[in-house]
Amino acid sequence: MLTLDMHPIFRNNRDIELSLRQIVFQAKRTGEPVVQIIHGKGTGQLKGRVLAFLGQKHIRKLYDRVEIDTANTGRILVHFAPRP
Repeated sequence: MLTLDMHPIFRNNRDIELSLRQIVFQAKRTGEPVVQIIHGKGTGQLKGRVLAFLGQKHIRKLYDRVEIDTANTGRILVHFAPRP
């Protein structure tokens, strides 16, 4: 499972976008089944930004589904379809 911890970059919009893009493309390229994105609990703004990024049409095509972890509301799991 690939992991992206967003705590060190949460204040920089450009780094947030770049990090999310890199981890999604890396998972797709390597066939990783799940990416864990740790955004933290906080006010929910970063979580909203992550979900908005993942909801973009061209990004949405790359993964299978998004799961908001009910046991830990500070992380999102992005599931990718297995490679044929």
